[in-house]
Amino acid sequence: MTNQSDLVLIKRCLDGEVNAFAGLIDRYQKPVYNAAFRMLSDARNAEDVTQTVFIKAFENLDRYDANYKFFSWVYKMTINESINFLKRENRFAGLDLNTLSNQNASEDAFHQFETKEQIDLALLVLEPSHRAIVVLKHFHGLSYKEIGYIMDLPEKTIKSRLYESRQQMRKVFFKQGYVQ
Repeated sequence: MTNQSDLVLIKRCLDGEVNAFAGLIDRYQKPVYNAAFRMLSDARNAEDVTQTVFIKAFENLDRYDANYKFFSWVYKMTINESINFLKRENRFAGLDLNTLSNQNASEDAFHQFETKEQIDLALLVLEPSHRAIVVLKHFHGLSYKEIGYIMDLPEKTIKSRLYESRQQMRKVFFKQGYVQ
């Protein structure tokens, strides 16, 4: 999955070979869906956002800047669409920590805090832009520079927000008895 092969598909598509875009969809559908799902915590909504992203990417392919990876460009659209969806749905407030289930800590509870459910609950507490940074860094392994491009923020701000987000998530884990 190289940017060079992406550029070939993009050029073919722009030259009128519309089916070439299917190669880009095949290549990036899963990571786009995963990013949307982590942002929205809902499979159907993630599917809708994924579809919207690829429609917009196709419609705006002539605006793609080849100086950046196609992957980053599509991720940027995914995060923006997810944040817009959350705003439209009035879900951007996150969860009240008091509404999370009250579980008692056990000896092995520390090892359980990494379960998908606990992480998903903690992610929901974060505001969408902070959640996006955590998802991009920890679930998709992007660099601070790539996240900065996607979020239109300086690397310093990305690092600061990531730190704040980790602290908020730690509070959720602490409240649930998963960390001390």
